[in-house]
Amino acid sequence: MTSPDTEPHSLYAAREPVFPKRVKGSFRTLKWWLLALMLGAYYLAPWIRWDRGPALPDQAILMDLANRRFFFFMIEIWPHEFYFVAGLLIMAGLGLFLFTSAAGRVWCGYACPQTVWTDLMILVERWVEGDRNARLRLHRQGWNGEKIRKRAVKWTLWLLIGLATGGAWVFYFTDAPTLARDLLTGDAHPVAYTTMAILTLTTFAFGGFFREQVCIYACPWPRIQAAMMDEDTLTIAYREWRGEPRGKLQKGEVAERQGDCIDCMACVNVCPMGIDIRNGQQMACITCGLCIDACNEVMDKIGKPRDLIGYLALTDETRERAGHTPKSVWSHVFRPRTILYTVLWGGVGIALVVALFLRSDIDINVTPVRNPLFVTLSDGTIRNTYDIRLRNKLGEARDYAITVTGPERVTLHIEGEDDNVISVPANETLSTRVYLQAEAGNPAASTERTEIRLWVFDTQDDSRVHHDTVFNGKGN
Repeated sequence: MTSPDTEPHSLYAAREPVFPKRVKGSFRTLKWWLLALMLGAYYLAPWIRWDRGPALPDQAILMDLANRRFFFFMIEIWPHEFYFVAGLLIMAGLGLFLFTSAAGRVWCGYACPQTVWTDLMILVERWVEGDRNARLRLHRQGWNGEKIRKRAVKWTLWLLIGLATGGAWVFYFTDAPTLARDLLTGDAHPVAYTTMAILTLTTFAFGGFFREQVCIYACPWPRIQAAMMDEDTLTIAYREWRGEPRGKLQKGEVAERQGDCIDCMACVNVCPMGIDIRNGQQMACITCGLCIDACNEVMDKIGKPRDLIGYLALTDETRERAGHTPKSVWSHVFRPRTILYTVLWGGVGIALVVALFLRSDIDINVTPVRNPLFVTLSDGTIRNTYDIRLRNKLGEARDYAITVTGPERVTLHIEGEDDNVISVPANETLSTRVYLQAEAGNPAASTERTEIRLWVFDTQDDSRVHHDTVFNGKGN
């Protein structure tokens, strides 16, 4: 007979559904404002118009994959300028390191899409089914008319939220009003319907059902954040030296021996992750601050000081235990690590802004034809061939003149053009072939490699760009 101690234990614990209780307070208010701001920006941004002229789309934010361009109000990013996107990703990473080093998982608690949409789903759930106790009763009771009706209403609203999420996403990739009309009439591309269906179902499942499971099991950030935090990082903690021993609210001598925590479970009931912060730091904690609001509300009612649960650094914990005053918040925020992250973050941002304003409206790419390196004409002239691509980033067609400079005189001729001027349509790239020639007796003809510079001039505003290359001669 197998003893209880030798019986195999399952490594998988069945999920206990979390039904967070409604709470009021400064952190909850902040989360509501951020939720409204971020969801409003996400859903409304594709509908903002921005006049760029007749040849360009008038959608302010548009990832135009068909024409391989990205528009952000007055900024236009071309495929060869992908370093701007890389720079933004670097800034996002450094920003995440900065905020985590300063205040723990504030990204997870306030701005992560999983958190934002889960908050929205819980809000809908509360509207339909009631607050925590009502939702618990509904969860535990059998299927009847009331449960079927409330679940149907809730799931329908969740699906509509998911549909709006997927619909808003596809609007970023093409003209929003046109796509909306095509979606309603059934004329949109199947990719649009497929993308919307996938995002609808994932939003419905992740925000409505999986919730904290995504943060605990699917997201890698809880496991990475420890490397970004140190003893000066502000994070949510329970002041157990003040709260213990906990127990029900008492009076008289018993109350004098009792800590401030009355074991009301308010901090646990409001936690969207379903954890008890009084058990210490836990990987599941997203530092959303709702337990602080709940505890402060209880402390106000029983006449105890606030912040039994609060943002606290490990160094502050040590100081408070010893009866000393904790350091100021700013001393935690501004310290060598966070200052370094800020400098790096700002440096990348400044570099991107400088690169943005220094870039030209003309792009030139020159590719020498290598096979053969040069051709010797009947009169001894040496000719090199180059393939040139000109990109016109302006909203109107422009004429560009191409010339060449170097230590030796080399003549230039554009294939099919008599005056060495070519016209490039608005927002397009034009490829052409250019011939450079050095007459017999010219040092460039007898020198193996001669450094030259090709110039491209805009004939309307005299702006110009250049590209350095080489002219190949016979050599000795």
